[in-house]
Amino acid sequence: DTLKMYEEVYDDDWLERKMEDETMRTVVKFYGAITFLAFLSRSRYTAICFICKAVQLSLQNGACVYTPLSLLQLMGFAMEDKHAANLYHIAKNALSLLERFDVGGDQISGVFMNFYGRIAWHYEPFQVCGDNLRRGFESGLSSGSNLGFHCAFHVIKTAIISGEKLDSLLKEIDYYLHLLKTYKSVVTRNYLLIFRETVSLLIDSGEATSIQEKAVFGDLNDPGNKPREAFFHHSAIRCYWSGHTERCRYFSQKSMNLTGQGGQPTAYIVKFLFGLNCLDLLRNNKQVNKSREGIRVAIAAMEDAATNSEWNFMNKLRLLEAEQLTLTRDHWRAINKYDASIESAKKAGFIHEQGLACEKAGFYFKNLDRNNKKAREYFKQACECFKEWGSSV
Repeated sequence: DTLKMYEEVYDDDWLERKMEDETMRTVVKFYGAITFLAFLSRSRYTAICFICKAVQLSLQNGACVYTPLSLLQLMGFAMEDKHAANLYHIAKNALSLLERFDVGGDQISGVFMNFYGRIAWHYEPFQVCGDNLRRGFESGLSSGSNLGFHCAFHVIKTAIISGEKLDSLLKEIDYYLHLLKTYKSVVTRNYLLIFRETVSLLIDSGEATSIQEKAVFGDLNDPGNKPREAFFHHSAIRCYWSGHTERCRYFSQKSMNLTGQGGQPTAYIVKFLFGLNCLDLLRNNKQVNKSREGIRVAIAAMEDAATNSEWNFMNKLRLLEAEQLTLTRDHWRAINKYDASIESAKKAGFIHEQGLACEKAGFYFKNLDRNNKKAREYFKQACECFKEWGSSV
């Protein structure tokens, strides 16, 4: 109903209107704050209820300084269920609307966190999202708002997905953890520790880069346990890169069985790695029927995501397709798909996934001929990519 009202009301006349009633502006701000708290506590219905009220007030009475954030919060929830281009268009309009008002750093942090952390990655490069989330963090920090640390959470999540250099990423996480300690805040600390463990494992299996403090996960069977989604996501990612296929399958399925992860880019990364893992299991004649279904689910997810953003997802789709073609010994098409995946990852700057595609292509050629020169070339490229990424796993 709220989205329908938006389509009926949003025009040049509405853009010229401003919400004059100060009490009403305060109510919109209050509804937005309640929405954020409900979102953090996983009370999705409550969050949607209040943010719809906030948006409807703006649509009925004109925009105010809190309207852009309200619209973006609503779009964040809507896109969890349906990644429609018109929702992204509404979000872009909300971002443009921000320019009409004199907003503080806390508002900028909230807007950037919602747009670049929850919405934009469906359509815009992960790197663009990460750069703007860093801007959101700086705005929040300068204004003394905790929303800056929520931006920091999205910064690191996006940076891991983007394949940023791991040593720099580890330093950035430690910087955020230091600031949290300095400001005596625990906001997003647990999540940053989860991310740190993943980055540490990717660098050297945690041998020299781990720290004593660890994330606390609580009861992983409790649906209200907030960190459990991140636990399953990152356990799946760690197991895949460590070569633990059975454990990767287990944690990936746990991850994908969780609800409310449509707005999470990490959920798509887990599906991508799950698909590759299923292909490995299938080659070893393990979990054959379940593995075939897992491959189908992963490819369908990447096709859907690549429709909106070739930059972010096309390399992943091409690699899954290449690996699938090797099972049917469709040699030339598989080679073309491998090369397309490598080129797409290189163009997008995903050095880790470029290395992964090179490694997979190398193994394919090695299985054809153990002394294959082409295999050695691909393996050399893979080593160079992983070295640049900073990983030794």
